[in-house]
Amino acid sequence: MPRLTITLSEERYRALREAAAARRKSLVSIIDESLEACGVKSEAAAAELVAQARRQAGLGEDEAMAIALEEVRSARRAS
Repeated sequence: MPRLTITLSEERYRALREAAAARRKSLVSIIDESLEACGVKSEAAAAELVAQARRQAGLGEDEAMAIALEEVRSARRAS
């Protein structure tokens, strides 16, 4: 598994440790859950999410891709 070194403020690090202790989880678990909640997913997880949405919406792959691209463009224009 790859390793990563990050620099946090003392206050943020203390808050992270407290959150991990309160949830009885490791720092790695808390960070991983936070990344997932922010939408950081592996390519496979993102593809599965898109496939589920397509099935639920009854869209074909081309139609779903067109909608997704328009949503991305719209989000980028808004930021």
